[in-house]
Amino acid sequence: MTTADLFHALVACHIVTGAIGLVAFWVPVLSRKGGTAHRYGGNVFTATLMLTGIFAVGISLCTIAAPIATHPHLMHEAGFDDANLIRAIFGWMMLFLAILTINLVWYGWRCVRVRRHRDLAKTPVMLGLQAILLIAAANCALQGVLVGQILMVGMSLVGVATVATNLWYLYKPAPHPMDWLVEHLKGLVGAGISVYTAFLAFGSVRLLPEAALNPALWAVPLSVGLGIIIYHRRKLLRPIARTAEFNGVTPRAS
Repeated sequence: MTTADLFHALVACHIVTGAIGLVAFWVPVLSRKGGTAHRYGGNVFTATLMLTGIFAVGISLCTIAAPIATHPHLMHEAGFDDANLIRAIFGWMMLFLAILTINLVWYGWRCVRVRRHRDLAKTPVMLGLQAILLIAAANCALQGVLVGQILMVGMSLVGVATVATNLWYLYKPAPHPMDWLVEHLKGLVGAGISVYTAFLAFGSVRLLPEAALNPALWAVPLSVGLGIIIYHRRKLLRPIARTAEFNGVTPRAS
């Protein structure tokens, strides 16, 4: 089997699991929190997103190894006439996004599994994922500088922010009893943002190659996802704020 053959097999698997994950994402978002649909949809989303991220790692490594063989349709289209550029965007940046997705899915899943027992989340796997994501983010930024793609530098900052906020929750003193729920929301919705971003950006390259690097296209999933996080975060914390106000206590920001 050639690298191109392996690449196309991984892409096929990636499309199947990714499509299921993209649909399953909306079940826990729109259903009653804690209900059967929420839990079942969340489990499907978590499982398919982990597989999608793993397949994406394989796809990106194939691209890094053989950028032209895996992406012959990009040559001489919309400026993608350089193997180094293809390797950077569809190899290194996709590898970063794949690791980001895996990190967020695992983090969000572990937060809901251990709930208030935060120390149980500080496993070698969890901490290792933070280190791996930080390295992938730094490399994405470096590769972006080398090929003159500022978008890659900007995307790397998302990874740095993810690691920083994850570690802050894991090690901050005196976490709020409901912080685990907010972090669960952040992790899994963040994973949804990552996958929808990859779907729009990398998926569009076959139909509209010139739009693949358009920042506006990348901003759509981010804007929607942040809106979902802000809405549900306020909804989750509103009862806490009301209780604190009733008791004459100024609520602490989480």
